[in-house]
Amino acid sequence: MIDTQITAVTVYTDRALVTRQGIINLTGAERELTVSNLPTTLDPESVRVSGKGQIAVKLQGVTTDRQYTTEPVADRIAQLSAQIEQLGADKRRLQSQFDTIKLQANFVQGLREKTQESFSWSLARQKIGLEDTLNFLDFIGTKTTEYAFAGEDLRQQQQQIDKQIQSFRLQLEEVETPYSKQSFEITIAIEPAGAGEFQLELTYVVSRAHWTPLYDLRVQSTSKTIQLNYLAEIVQTTGEDWSNINLILSTAKPGLGTLPPKLDPWYIDASAPPQMMHKSRSIVSKSASMAMPAAPMSVGGSFDRLEEVDEMLTMEYPAETVVAEVSQQGSVVTFQLGGGGNIPSDGNPHKVTIFNDNFGCEFEYIAMPRLVSFAYLQAKAKNRADGTTLLPGKANIFRDDVFVGTSNLENIAPGQEFKLNLGIDEGIKIDRELIERQVDKTFLAGNRRITYAYRLSVTNLLNVVSHIQINDQIPHSRNEQIKVKLIKINPQIQLGELGRLAWELDLPANKKTEIQYQFSIEHPEGIQLQGLDI
Repeated sequence: MIDTQITAVTVYTDRALVTRQGIINLTGAERELTVSNLPTTLDPESVRVSGKGQIAVKLQGVTTDRQYTTEPVADRIAQLSAQIEQLGADKRRLQSQFDTIKLQANFVQGLREKTQESFSWSLARQKIGLEDTLNFLDFIGTKTTEYAFAGEDLRQQQQQIDKQIQSFRLQLEEVETPYSKQSFEITIAIEPAGAGEFQLELTYVVSRAHWTPLYDLRVQSTSKTIQLNYLAEIVQTTGEDWSNINLILSTAKPGLGTLPPKLDPWYIDASAPPQMMHKSRSIVSKSASMAMPAAPMSVGGSFDRLEEVDEMLTMEYPAETVVAEVSQQGSVVTFQLGGGGNIPSDGNPHKVTIFNDNFGCEFEYIAMPRLVSFAYLQAKAKNRADGTTLLPGKANIFRDDVFVGTSNLENIAPGQEFKLNLGIDEGIKIDRELIERQVDKTFLAGNRRITYAYRLSVTNLLNVVSHIQINDQIPHSRNEQIKVKLIKINPQIQLGELGRLAWELDLPANKKTEIQYQFSIEHPEGIQLQGLDI
């Protein structure tokens, strides 16, 4: 028997490669080395061995056996049951909050649907003031956005709880099984040349492990910088804790293999009586092809030849390094986090820092005056040309140390621009005012024409020049008999698709800028217009 410890783990998006090492003093009479109590998540076909020592040692074969033992499980069952019950209570609390928000959102939606026609009718007949109408529209738009963000955040929290509950239930199912506890035992046939110290290295692949990117993005308005904290969220229930290990994260997908899949014959046959399964023994020396990168196994050769490979696999990184060493080959990115990694097999997310960086950014505003009277702030930045690819993941966004919300960061390659939405900024105020509604009293060629004119007043309350994109629209007709025509517009822009109007402006500090446009609607007598929300 040889005692081994986990020294390094490479975590992929759906599995992990575990490296174990152990030292033993051989007498020269040994013919087998045995490593026991390995987890059932281990893939027997993935086992590889190598090593080095003071003497020449030959490998003659490796086998993997499933072992069965019994142990008390009552305490573990109680612990897992309590954790599942607590998570269930947390999920019910989130569901209660979500139901409340949904009820509020439905109320606002119903209010909009039931009142838009009466508001339009009252406004057209000047029975209600334009300011009251705009305040009502601001209320509808703001509340709709607020409830949507809150609901999405609660859904994401519920999804995280569901993942944890599923993980604990899998562990509970494994513990409660009426069969005895299972584990793997690996036996290595050896032929030592004599007595001396020998260091064995064993690698294997385990399932139930994965990592996902996570970001903290802190935007500073005064310095126009984005501080990016690139994190990794690691979850594993492999059955063994990773304590004080050299941790490596990889974006490779080894399970997909290197060659296209091949269609085998699709056979059908009559059902046969079930048979007892025999204990599996996997001869690793017969499995020479794997998609997963692993330490090579040498059969019938001297361990002296493996010193170069062993040195590569056991490279040490300075303990004071607090961020990852990043390397990229093609589309595969590897983050080497060095020693000190501690990831227990508990199914909980564990966060480690990959690296930190600062990016310069420019601010711009996006406004939709027809919906809300404030502008939305965006920060536009660019990944460094020699930087690291930012993988898709969840991002927590802060603005001047105030939490704004969460977003999903897309894949951002080196040199690629990206934008962050920072929410409403009350430093830009926008008023949308109907200044003309004229109905021709006579019919021209059997058609009636109605003319509308709007004025947008955009006030920059900030002490700096601000760039803004203002999006508005005129109606778009889906009936050939109803004609919509843009008559005047200032500042001059081209009319976009489906009646879209978009201005790009630089707003002077502490100044008001006005935009005006006018359009007409012509339709035959007897046609009742629908959807004219003015």
